[in-house]
Amino acid sequence: MFAVLKTGGKQYKVQAGDVLRVEKLNAAAGDKIQFNEILMVGSTLGAPLVDGACVQAEVIDQIKADKVITYVKRRRKHSSQRTRGHRQQLTLLRVTDVLAEGAASTGVKTAVGARTKENA
Repeated sequence: MFAVLKTGGKQYKVQAGDVLRVEKLNAAAGDKIQFNEILMVGSTLGAPLVDGACVQAEVIDQIKADKVITYVKRRRKHSSQRTRGHRQQLTLLRVTDVLAEGAASTGVKTAVGARTKENA
C-alpha cells in the first residue's frame, strides 16, 4: 500500500521500504518518527488530510545535498561579479510502515521540521 505525505512544503509518494531525502527534521540517526499529514492512502483521498492515517519512518542520517553554485556577472558600466554556494541540509529516511488508521495510538514521535519549535 502506498501513501502521499506532505513535509517540508513538498509531497512524496511512499511505500514501506522506500528511502527518502526530505528537508531537515529534528531527529537523530536511529530515531523513529511519524508523519501525520497524509494526503492519500491507497485509494482513500483526504479532504485535505486523511483522518487517523500516518507514515512511520526511521532516520538513517542527517546529510547535505550537493553544492549549488550561483554566478552573477553584471556588465557595462558597473562591472561586478558574485559567486555564491549553497548546500541544503537534508534528512535521510527509510519508511517502515504505512498505517491507514490508528495514528494517535502508536506512541511514536511526530516529525518536526528543524526550524519549527516543538510545543512541549
